[in-house]
Amino acid sequence: MQLFSELGYLTPTAPFDFAKSLQFLGLFMPMQNEQELSSQSLTKAVCIAGQTIGFQVTAIGTVEEPKLEYTLFSAQPIAPSIKNAVIDRISFFLSLTDELQPFYQVAAKDPHFLPILEQLYGYHQVKFLTPFENACWAVLSQRTPLNTARKMKQAIVEKLGSCLTVQGSIYWAFPESAQLAVVDTDELVNLIRNKRKAEYLSAVARAFQEVDEEFLRTADYEKVEAWLRKIVGIGTWSAAFILLRGLGRMEHVPLIEKKLVEVVSQVYGQGETMTHVAIQSIAQRYGACLGYWAHYLRFVSCFAVKPMV
Repeated sequence: MQLFSELGYLTPTAPFDFAKSLQFLGLFMPMQNEQELSSQSLTKAVCIAGQTIGFQVTAIGTVEEPKLEYTLFSAQPIAPSIKNAVIDRISFFLSLTDELQPFYQVAAKDPHFLPILEQLYGYHQVKFLTPFENACWAVLSQRTPLNTARKMKQAIVEKLGSCLTVQGSIYWAFPESAQLAVVDTDELVNLIRNKRKAEYLSAVARAFQEVDEEFLRTADYEKVEAWLRKIVGIGTWSAAFILLRGLGRMEHVPLIEKKLVEVVSQVYGQGETMTHVAIQSIAQRYGACLGYWAHYLRFVSCFAVKPMV
């Protein structure tokens, strides 16, 4: 089948190292097997307003003068509104406009963190493709082994999502909230074999169907957190997770989270478990960049990226 396509270019805020983004995606469990990665390119699919769009993004610049080439693919003509929405989604997903310099200025004065900064220099946080997908993953992964949650997510995508064949490969797009909101809860139970999670997924889908994502991206942190906490199945940890990894809200991080405490203790405490007060004292230096500090630390701890010491 002949596909419609659109070609264009994006200019990330420097420094930007797309190779680091690709490395993260290759190891990030919630998105494994959902895209095709090469040394300098990413191919993936997304559903926008009911239309499945494949996108291929390739690095054609340098870390200090970054530039990305994108190609969009669809079985239907790509209207300007859809094109703009996909470009916005790609940019937000890859955090292309994030300004790293304020974070780096603080990190450069932190001798314990400096080796991590040097190794991950130019890495912009790769979010979940949509905050709705992030919220669904938060539900699926609650008190559940990651491999089991991943199988649940794959079952949802292959039954309720959509796909597009690009250059001989099939790419699946996670369903939009509107698609999932109309699915009977019993059908979700049959898919994931967990009644409580199915009910939570339905509640998440209905909530996200009714909210403007611009509100989630830009409203006061506390207002967005409160909105998320009202959704059945979204607790304190899940709300913070979605705010950071689905919306790029870097203002706050739950410093008592087990994995973060472990890696902070490894990097700053020479392996000795640090107190919450001590961790908070370090975190306060990073101010509004706190989320990037925590995310770089988690990248090191969870994805076998060893600090150069």
